[in-house]
Amino acid sequence: MEHDCLGHMSVPRDVYWGIHTLRAMENFSISGVHDADHPQLIHALAAVKEACAAANEELGLLEPNKASLIISACREVQEGRLSDQFPIDVLQGGAGTSANMNMNEVIANRALELGGHERGQYEVIHPNDHVNKSQSTNDVYPAACKLALAWHAQDLSASCGLLAQAFHDLADRHSKDVTIGRTQLQDAVPMTFGQEFHAFASMLNTDLQAWRELEGQLCVLNLGATAIGTGICADLRFRQLATKHLARITGLPIQAAPDPIAAVTDTAAFLAVSGSLKTLAMHLKKAADDLRLLNSGPRTGFNELDVPARQAGSSIMPGKVNPVIPEAVDQCCFRIFGMDTTVTWAASEGQLQLNAFEPVMIHELLKGMTILASAMTMFRTKCVEGITINTDQGLTHANSSASVSAALNASIGYEKAVAIAQKATTEGKTVRQVAGEDTDLSGEELDRLLDPLALSRGLGQTCRQQQDDHA
Repeated sequence: MEHDCLGHMSVPRDVYWGIHTLRAMENFSISGVHDADHPQLIHALAAVKEACAAANEELGLLEPNKASLIISACREVQEGRLSDQFPIDVLQGGAGTSANMNMNEVIANRALELGGHERGQYEVIHPNDHVNKSQSTNDVYPAACKLALAWHAQDLSASCGLLAQAFHDLADRHSKDVTIGRTQLQDAVPMTFGQEFHAFASMLNTDLQAWRELEGQLCVLNLGATAIGTGICADLRFRQLATKHLARITGLPIQAAPDPIAAVTDTAAFLAVSGSLKTLAMHLKKAADDLRLLNSGPRTGFNELDVPARQAGSSIMPGKVNPVIPEAVDQCCFRIFGMDTTVTWAASEGQLQLNAFEPVMIHELLKGMTILASAMTMFRTKCVEGITINTDQGLTHANSSASVSAALNASIGYEKAVAIAQKATTEGKTVRQVAGEDTDLSGEELDRLLDPLALSRGLGQTCRQQQDDHA
């Protein structure tokens, strides 16, 4: 039997959580997704509690034996040994208070057990007085959320880097294979397949750089700010000590926020993560959509490349094969666009000294990271690494485009080049054929001017050179 400010409740004997967790379980039965489904968040909360216990011990505010037991329990949680003890729905009211108290209760009861006491003997180790000492949900929960995002960003960056490398490798294999560029879905001028694929890799490399820069923002925390940033109920020295211990525990460049009151209410870091995820999703969608177009056909579309066949494409049309992996990538990206809308609304609803909607923000962001990391791994292993190029088709498209008449502008002028392009289109001829008939340029000069590979090399760099320059 446990009590809180609302009364008494019977808590199961075989769990580590207590009355606050029980009330939250009864109140919030919404999504079927629980805090435990975000292991990075659980790990981060336990790391914060360990750092706070170490700081309180150093300040003489927590007895060494109690601090040792609490720290041991925190480490077990970080190792995943109590992951089934965090059953609260991710969509919870209270600005994360339920998640924080769930962690306080689990750590307190496990610490009691490690010390040879029964669970619930809170007169020895109390969830609030000892585990939550010098803290508030309002500084603990945002700090843990940022840590969770920083850790998960490492997994996301790894998947992104491998996909970028796969596009680089594909680009290098086709650095001299010519196709036609297209603008507004209309024929433009020649380029190589290598340049096309390298562009995808460059976009992903830009995303990687953005994630590296985000780490610094995510490591500015407000531990010690307590309820609204004034530090009430915390020793003035606690803030710096807790920050120091958390940096040691996590290995991250943790810093104390310069303005703790602003840090309690400011959710700009979550918006920055959301924006970076949306940009990455947009780049992935761009690559997936372009591959779908280039794969279209095979008889009535572009048919310039083949993505790997992964399954039968129709229940009625024999032999039809669809680009199912790019389609799945697109659907993951749609989820991210919705995530960004949710995070934007939640961030905009923070009134006065606190934003109460961080639980939905962290849930959406961590879920979005998981989706995109998995999508990029799927995209790389089941699609990009197995793409084959129809080089003859690409060369045919490059040679037949009327837009290559732009290469004649300097020699015969824009107006004459327009006339050649129009005649080539009307009569179904190539620009080379019409220019040979209607200009004084020699065949040798026309071959030089209209060589599609030469036209694609305006920047004078190979894909690998471009990658090295970026690095």
